[in-house]
Amino acid sequence: MFASPLLTVIFLVIILLIASVKILKEYERAVVFRLGRMILPPKGPKGPGIIIVIPIIDKWVRVTLRLVAMDVPSQDIITKDNVSLKVNAVVYFRVVEPNKAITEVEDYLYATSQLAQTTLRSIMGMVGLDELLSERDKINLHLQDALDKDTDAWGIKVAKVEIKHVDLPQEMQRAMAKQAEAERERRAKVINAEGEFQAAEKMVSAATLMEEHPIALQLRYLQTLSEVATENNSTTLFPIPIDLLSPFIKK
Repeated sequence: MFASPLLTVIFLVIILLIASVKILKEYERAVVFRLGRMILPPKGPKGPGIIIVIPIIDKWVRVTLRLVAMDVPSQDIITKDNVSLKVNAVVYFRVVEPNKAITEVEDYLYATSQLAQTTLRSIMGMVGLDELLSERDKINLHLQDALDKDTDAWGIKVAKVEIKHVDLPQEMQRAMAKQAEAERERRAKVINAEGEFQAAEKMVSAATLMEEHPIALQLRYLQTLSEVATENNSTTLFPIPIDLLSPFIKK
C-alpha cells in the first residue's frame, strides 16, 4: 500500500541528486548564488570537475577562463592632424576573477567590446597619421594599458591589443604614394651626389700625387698606350709629351 508513494519519493530524490551534479571542464568555473547571495571564496567559484548545486536553492553561472579574442569593428577616426580614416583592432583578454565578472557588470563580453570601441576612438584621436603608421606597437601598448585599467574592476585581464587594419582614403593613399616617390628620388640624388663628390676627391688626390711625383704621370701614360695597343683598332695617333722624354734628354 505504501510502496507506490515510497517509490515516488525515492524517484524524486534520485532526480534531485542527478540535477544537483554538474561537471565543469578544466577551463571553466561556476559562480554560485545560494538564495540570491553569492558564495564567496574560499568556497567559490567552484570547479573544475564535479560540483554539487542544490536545486531550487542554488543558481549558478558558467564562466570560461580561456583567452578570448574579440574583434573590434571598424571605427571612424579623425586623427590629431584632421585625417579621416577607419581603424579596426582585436582585443585578447581573459577572466581572472569570475565572481567580479558576473556581479560587477551585466554582460562582461558586451561591456568589454563597447569599451574597446570607445577607447580605440579616443586614443586614435590623440595621435597623428604618421605616428599611427610608424609607431603602431607603441599605440597597441597604450590601448592595452587603458583597457586593462578600466576592466580591472570587472575581474578581466587584457593581455594584448593589436590594430588590424587602417583604411586610408584614396586621396591620402595617392598623396602618400607621391611622397614616397619623391623621397626615393631625393635619396637617389643624394647618393649620386655623394658618389660624384667621392670621385672628385679621389681625382684631386691622384692629381696631387702625380704633381709631386712626375714619373707617376709618365708611367700612367705608358700604361694607357699599352691598353690602346692591345685593342683591335685602326691606326691611332697618340701625341707624346716632351716631358716623357725629358729624363732621357738630360742624360
